[in-house]
Amino acid sequence: MSAALLEVRGLSMSFGGLRAVENIALDVAADEVFAVIGPNGAGKTTVFNCISGFYKPGSGRVRLDGKDVSGLPSHKMARKGLVRTFQSPRLFKKLTVLENLLVAQHQHLQTALLPGFFTMPSYRRAEKAALDAAHQWLDFMELGAYADRPSSQLPYGHQRKLEIARCMAAGPRVLLLDEPAAGLNPSEKRELQQLILQLRAQFGIAILFIEHDMSMVMGISDRILVMDRGQAIACGAPDEVRANPRVIKAYLGDE
Repeated sequence: MSAALLEVRGLSMSFGGLRAVENIALDVAADEVFAVIGPNGAGKTTVFNCISGFYKPGSGRVRLDGKDVSGLPSHKMARKGLVRTFQSPRLFKKLTVLENLLVAQHQHLQTALLPGFFTMPSYRRAEKAALDAAHQWLDFMELGAYADRPSSQLPYGHQRKLEIARCMAAGPRVLLLDEPAAGLNPSEKRELQQLILQLRAQFGIAILFIEHDMSMVMGISDRILVMDRGQAIACGAPDEVRANPRVIKAYLGDE
């Protein structure tokens, strides 16, 4: 693995008098699959929301490729290459599958309204490039047959794939997946595991994900951070985490 692309230090977040996350630290390399796990209510999604700009953390630092991006809003995080999915797919339900992928690329289009209005060559080139990229991702995800169908009509597993495709169309350096296997059947989970590994191998991106399916976590993760009650209780390779007494206690409780 290469040097850390994403660095988080001292991340803490409170809601009123409730300390939801306390002093979380993690590093994710550019070619790493890194999982965050823990019982329900452990603070995993709060960490994701702070890293991705949906929450402004109470304290701590987030650095992307050595640059401090702490507290930036989510749309600015996305422009810098940090994009995410959610526990439930958040697609533009009234747009087609193809249009969802075009929307994802809008921040990269360097064309102004006036050239577009007069259909100047620069606008037409950018439009064609966006269409080409959208079709490439549809083919990559095996969704080409659904290009003109409203995204709301896709089967749930395909909606998950479209959401990941939309993230990839935005050109991420770090992809955050929030419970990507939730609601998938066993066959779809196996496909998802292969997809995550393929994205890492083919595009060299960092993948940080939250997941409750331990078979998937142990099968594809390079390292795992375990949280309980807002704090990190273990971090390491799958075999280390699996044998850690604090992890066993957090999941199974005391005798």
